[in-house]
Amino acid sequence: MSSQVNSREEEEVAPPQRPPSPPFHTTFAARGLHAQNFPAHKPRDLRIPSPQAITHVAWSCDGKRLAGVGIDKITRIWTPETSMESRAATHFSGGHSDDVDYISWNPTHPELFCTSSQKDRRIVFWDARQSRHTQQITLKISPVQTNYSPDGRALIFTSAGHQLFFLTYGKDGDAAKAQWHLSDKDGSIVASTAMFNHVGDGIILTHHSEHSVRVMDYPTLTLRESPAAHVGGCVAVALDPRGRYLASGGYDSIVNMFDLSEWICVRTISTCENAINALSFSYDGEYLAIANTGPYIDICATETGAPLHRVPALAPSPTVTWHPSKYVFAYCGQTKLWEGGPPPVAVISLFGGGI
Repeated sequence: MSSQVNSREEEEVAPPQRPPSPPFHTTFAARGLHAQNFPAHKPRDLRIPSPQAITHVAWSCDGKRLAGVGIDKITRIWTPETSMESRAATHFSGGHSDDVDYISWNPTHPELFCTSSQKDRRIVFWDARQSRHTQQITLKISPVQTNYSPDGRALIFTSAGHQLFFLTYGKDGDAAKAQWHLSDKDGSIVASTAMFNHVGDGIILTHHSEHSVRVMDYPTLTLRESPAAHVGGCVAVALDPRGRYLASGGYDSIVNMFDLSEWICVRTISTCENAINALSFSYDGEYLAIANTGPYIDICATETGAPLHRVPALAPSPTVTWHPSKYVFAYCGQTKLWEGGPPPVAVISLFGGGI
């Protein structure tokens, strides 16, 4: 029965339309690079019986751990090089009183991470070397998405009401121990997603009903750039690790590539037929993975925008994230309920080689 369901889902995935050939000087061959053979790989799917979806997955900064949240109050962390079986996951619980929605790893330490929940309105900080959380912050608003600064000492998060808030790490007065504190910035800035740039002196914001991407200085929050990006609202952004491009995705199913030196759109990727959910660059910036509301992940070449491979997924994924040093990415979701088929299951998937 499950094979019939899988084949039915795979039949829905149409191959991406191939655009005109790009200029030769932008191709892998002209730049002396060996293109990855993505069609040689198949997705590796972990199914977890649950009436709810895995809502977010994230790699630790050293790439040794993969965390997934969404189906309950527990954060599950795997070591993919050892095993991705359900029983191999380490469970972290006790920090939340309701379902966990989102996880972010500290970019400076492979053991530190934080989780957030919209339902219990908490952001909880953890050290993977111990089972109990290190700090718990209860908020007056529901946190949706979190993002660390490059030095790991600031955290920005957006709320369910599309407001922007900040946490900073340090000692408060005569306190002997450094902790996270809510910043005095009042949440007057609207944003659906927020992330720091690679240096930490700027933040990039999107709003689901705004057509532009906003770039602001940090910590002054002075507006620096606001390039037009999408017709139906901008919902996802990703920064090229090399610092060349900013990719943005919207409800219009288009991905725009902005040159960060001039803030102009130098490339448009239109292979996707569905609204964009998330974007992620590979560790070397050569490939862009695109998650959307369809049951597939598209892989495109950054320098040409050419579609390279369409990965069939068991379900539409709310997120996609490349490994920090390998050509492997993770994504997640929940399978559909088919008439006469098995009940839906939560899914975490890996695609690529090296693990």
